[in-house]
Amino acid sequence: MSKKFWRMLCTGVLAIQAGAAMAATVSTPPPAATATPENVVRQTLQRLVPKAKIDQITPSPMPGFYQVIASGHLIYMSADGKYVMDGSLIDANNGANLSESAWATFRKSELAKVPASDRIVFAPEHPKYTVTVFTDVTCPYCRVLHDQIKDLNKEGIAVEYLAWPRSGVIGDDGQPTATYKEMVSIWCSAHRNDAFTDAKKGHEPKAATCDNPVKNQFDLGLRLGVTGTPAVYTEDGTMIGGYLTPEQMLQAVQAHATKGS
Repeated sequence: MSKKFWRMLCTGVLAIQAGAAMAATVSTPPPAATATPENVVRQTLQRLVPKAKIDQITPSPMPGFYQVIASGHLIYMSADGKYVMDGSLIDANNGANLSESAWATFRKSELAKVPASDRIVFAPEHPKYTVTVFTDVTCPYCRVLHDQIKDLNKEGIAVEYLAWPRSGVIGDDGQPTATYKEMVSIWCSAHRNDAFTDAKKGHEPKAATCDNPVKNQFDLGLRLGVTGTPAVYTEDGTMIGGYLTPEQMLQAVQAHATKGS
């Protein structure tokens, strides 16, 4: 859980503890028509973190708790809304990390919604594996990764890039950030792949605007928990990096392909 989200959650908890009236509100069940566990969990989280964007509330493998994915975070909350837990849920019988599995399932589903036409793809003729990479044209490790794109392709790995300007979409001055505008220009280029590769080498693309997916992809990254670039995901939705060498990337995608088989 990021410091910002945790800070908002803790602030909400302290606010509830500080006011007797608020505490009474928390302990009072909602009207019968809305007193489902999902609604109790939703209402409690919205009190604790009013700005949280809730993507999913589902029963947890742990009895009495619900799994919540909100604003790029996964937490667990009791069905009565009294307890919140942050951390990995481990199946004691087989050692499986159920939180990682839940994240992977959610990410795979969300990434599948991104049209192929909105991605910048570098792929061999017959790819064996595919990774999705949230990238920023100015990030040093993103540039190193793209410098090795031919080696990745030789290993049978297709790389599908999504835009994630690290500086955000709108800056402190209320204007679009320079990196956002640069990535829009790339995605609007008539020759995206060439413009993308040139930008990775430090060459600013020709300014262009169009109906583009850059903001949507940035927002998607936030929902999936992206905090930096490159952020690399396998086909099953598991995050494997961070920058990886071609050899490390191959080992990681092979491992996840084996798990899925």
